[in-house]
Amino acid sequence: MLLGWFKNFMPKGLYGRAALILIVPILTIQLVVSIVFVQRYFTDVTRQMSQNILPDLEQVGAEIRKYPGAEQAFAQGTKMAWDLDMGLRRQAQPSPEDTRVFYDFSGRVVIRTLKQALPDLVSLDLADLRTVGLSFNSPHGAYELRFSRNRVTARNPHQLLVYMLATGFLMTVVAFLFLRNQLRPIRRLAQAAEAFGKGRSVPYRLAGASEVRAAGAAFLDMRARIERQMEQRTQMLSGVSHDLRTPLTRLKLGLAMLGEGDEVAALERDVEDMRRMLDGFLAFARSDAQEGEAEETDPVTLARLAVEDARRMGRQVNLMAIEGEGRAVWRAGAVRRALDNLIGNAVTYATQAELSVTILERSVRFTVEDDGPGIPEDKREEAVKPFTRLVPGRNQDRGGGVGLGLAITADIARSHGGSLRLGTSERLGGLKAELVLAR
Repeated sequence: MLLGWFKNFMPKGLYGRAALILIVPILTIQLVVSIVFVQRYFTDVTRQMSQNILPDLEQVGAEIRKYPGAEQAFAQGTKMAWDLDMGLRRQAQPSPEDTRVFYDFSGRVVIRTLKQALPDLVSLDLADLRTVGLSFNSPHGAYELRFSRNRVTARNPHQLLVYMLATGFLMTVVAFLFLRNQLRPIRRLAQAAEAFGKGRSVPYRLAGASEVRAAGAAFLDMRARIERQMEQRTQMLSGVSHDLRTPLTRLKLGLAMLGEGDEVAALERDVEDMRRMLDGFLAFARSDAQEGEAEETDPVTLARLAVEDARRMGRQVNLMAIEGEGRAVWRAGAVRRALDNLIGNAVTYATQAELSVTILERSVRFTVEDDGPGIPEDKREEAVKPFTRLVPGRNQDRGGGVGLGLAITADIARSHGGSLRLGTSERLGGLKAELVLAR
């Protein structure tokens, strides 16, 4: 429980975690040195210096107590104090309270050491860090001795702390500079991988430590293999489809020369089915191809154009809610084809369809809903596979197809760093298809 709570406050990014790994040891060392070394060292030094001045203080007190008259006693005491580099003055009523600034840790040692050794000592005044004031009681009245603070504590004890903090800060800055240089290749690798996941191929040059270079080389090899595989698949499907068009054309010419008849009409329908299948193969092949370079695109404009084209074809499609604003970097032709597939799929099996657009900070969501029969939940994963036609749920008599529309759309979504989600429309009761694309 405690570990899970602590993880919520940990940095999420690599740079933040690396900085935390760097800063925590430095702060720990500073704290340990401050407490163990500085505190104990200056405590021992201050105690020793405070004990060294005790003979001078006792000698002044003994000189004052030696004379019966107050005037003579304080005159001789003042002379001796002057010889010992101290100042003496009489007091009417000394304050019983010790005074010091709150951060004067060595002052605590001075007060404790002197009060234990001097029974006549009433109070100490350490408010001025440059001097020490001691108030005493004597048979002739109270008096105060004042001398330099350097006689009981080390001179400028804070200098070690200042040097330590300054050095620690300087080393932290230097370490941050090195850390940034080490993390920059990792961030560039992450950006290149993220861009490739969105269908863009950005230049990437190997740099950084040997482990980062190895990961970068593996990424470049993987990207080259994927691009080569996509190109080979496109070329293969395009070549096969192109080669099959010639015999199909000869079949159509041969059937046209046979005249009319039921058998001829059936054969013509078979040839037409084959032509539509070839068109589907080509469309599926193009879904992985780079249809031009990715460019900045307005999602709302794409949605409006898709709806307008569908209406011109006599389809009942409405553009509903538009939430958010902004632009995205996409291959506009591929995204437009995905929207056309979703709208065409909806109006084929329903009487009306609606398209809505939601622009989020890092993604854009296109939602197409219809009032058709929908797709059962246990069939939705199968529905986005190539060449799948769900006959019971989506009646083929309403329109022919080869089962590639949703597969092409899902392929385009993945190439743009997104996904295609199928569900049930709560408002219309039919299928709800959500095309989510990274911006």
